[in-house]
Amino acid sequence: MATTTVLQDELRHKHDELAGRLAHARSIIARPEQTRRGCPPIDQFNAGTSRHLHAVDEALLPAVSAHCEDGARLVHEYLLAARRLEVLLFHVKAHEYGSTWETTHDWPTLWGEVEEALIDQEEREDELVSRLGEEASDDVLLLVAERITAAERRAPSRPHPHLPHTGLPGKVVRRLARPVDAIWDAVEGRSVGNPKPLPHKEPGLFWQYLLGDPRFPEEPADSADETRHNEPGDR
Repeated sequence: MATTTVLQDELRHKHDELAGRLAHARSIIARPEQTRRGCPPIDQFNAGTSRHLHAVDEALLPAVSAHCEDGARLVHEYLLAARRLEVLLFHVKAHEYGSTWETTHDWPTLWGEVEEALIDQEEREDELVSRLGEEASDDVLLLVAERITAAERRAPSRPHPHLPHTGLPGKVVRRLARPVDAIWDAVEGRSVGNPKPLPHKEPGLFWQYLLGDPRFPEEPADSADETRHNEPGDR
């Protein structure tokens, strides 16, 4: 199904991006003077991965639950993998900022566990998309792709593994967590970046009417010249 490919390609592109961010983050050798100051590549990997996980919770999981015969099982198995990754992201941030609870871990071991968890999460995510493609319509798949893209732009920038992920509680948590995360990012000076804004759309006819700002399509130059030559009074 072509629409399934569109959704799969979009998610694989996202994971390629996250894999690149992970490679950059793990290549950084932290110096003692960086402790508790943060590191932009690590912060951006954490934020980008967290936003993607929140977007999957927001857009993909409800569709799987609603349209797949054994959707509840699929979602449950996915969340086990996603929560493991979220817990590791939490440990990465604590390790980055010099938490005393992280003294028993070293960076190579931690990064290895993160890479393994990220691959596992991607495989579970691919399974969800494949099953959704088999049991849902093209319209549903296109809507999920659009919602994932939109959800990433308003998702929290930090992992929240122990809070609700699905249903109304999950939506409420994400809505409340986003501004709180933004405040703490500013306080800690984290470089989390911001997702690219959606392209600006021209207002429709109804909104043009309300705004008193009609937009008329431009006429081709040849047509405009012909109109001028054929004005009343011309012979």
